[in-house]
This record gives sequence, structure tokens and C-alpha cells, in this order.
Amino acid sequence: MTITPTKLYKILLEKYGDLNWWPIDKKYHEKNCSDPRFEIIIGAILTQNTAWSNVEKALSNLKKNKKLDIENISIINLSELADIIRPSGFFNQKANRVKDFAIYFKKEYKSNFDKFFNRNLQIIRKELLSLNGIGPETADSILLYAGNHPIFVVDAYTKRLCNRIPFKTKNSYEDIQKYFENDLSNKYKNKDLVKVYNKLHAQIVILAKEHCKKKPECNSCPLQKNCNYFNNS
Repeated sequence: MTITPTKLYKILLEKYGDLNWWPIDKKYHEKNCSDPRFEIIIGAILTQNTAWSNVEKALSNLKKNKKLDIENISIINLSELADIIRPSGFFNQKANRVKDFAIYFKKEYKSNFDKFFNRNLQIIRKELLSLNGIGPETADSILLYAGNHPIFVVDAYTKRLCNRIPFKTKNSYEDIQKYFENDLSNKYKNKDLVKVYNKLHAQIVILAKEHCKKKPECNSCPLQKNCNYFNNS
């Protein structure tokens, strides 16, 4: 049975509801007068090639050491930073990326997130992609979750889903993103798209963890009748 991104969103919304993603520690930032958007950006970098549970441990370490802000990250010793974020894996590489971002942001924008995000989406995206270690998925996560810009994030889970569901799209990042955005933007007003993209991305992640795994567990999956894998297995 043919399915569209809009229909997928409605099915998963009924199943999972609003998952309130991206998680941030508002109390920490209120107490330390820091910007929660920086936590999202750091989380987006740290989650590369690792599970979110590992990122949570790394973020917790940064909070315990009172380093989860631009000023402290920009001046911290690299080896100390790498040790703090060790649970996230690839910690030396990620320490360089996190520190590079903080230094760049402090120099170019005086740590002002409004100045950075209150611009054209594509201009910000191009700039993010020019920075060390920031690829399309990380850039789009930053734009959507920290910047509240309407852009759909494509991750490995989304690509896996597109291989199993009869979507009319190729499997490249750009093709999937364009396919989802074209369909959903025809059904929802621009002011609502940030919430729609936010919810749908989170719902796909949960679906992939519960059912659409590398080795699928199809029992009770809400997409059974729409899934080529299930119907052909």
C-alpha cells in the first residue's frame, strides 16, 4: 500500500504522540545563566556515531564540571575536554569539533545565538557545513532543534525506513529530505512545520529502536500493512 510522509506522520503521531525532543536541562541553564541552545548544538555533535545514552553521560559530565557553555568550552584544554566527553566515543575527534565550534561562535557572533539563527536558513546551513566535523545531519539537527528552522532531519533510521516502506524517493540524504519536505509542506502551514519535522524525526527514531531495527521486529509495528519488508517476508 502506498504511503506518504504525511500519512506516516499521522500514523506515528497516533502511536507515539509528542515525544518532546530535543531534551535539554532547562534548570541547569537557568541556574548557570547559559543558553540551552548550546546544549543542543553540543549534543548534535556528540551524538555522531553513538547512542544517545552515551551522549547523555557526556553532557552530564560537562554539567558536573560546569563546562556546558561557550566561554568554558572555548578555553578548556583539549585533553581535559576529551576526558570529560569520553562516554560519547571518538572523544578526541569530538573534543576538537566541539571546541572549534565554540571558538568560532564566540569570535564571529560574540556568543549571540539570536544573531546567528535569525538569518536565512540556507545561509546558516552553508555556514554550518563549512565548519569542522559538521555534516548535513548535524547541521540540520542544529537548525531544527536549536534554531527552530523548518528543515527535516534525515538520519540512518530514516534511510532504513525508506528502504522498507514504498516511498517514492531515492535513498540519498538530499532526495529523502526534499521528498519529505515537499509532501509535508503541502499539508501543513509554514508556521507549523518546525513542530511537524521535530515530532516526525523523533517518532521515526523510536519506531526504529522498537521495531524497524537492522533485524526488524514487526510484531505490533504500526506500519505493518504499509511495509514491503513485512508483507514480503
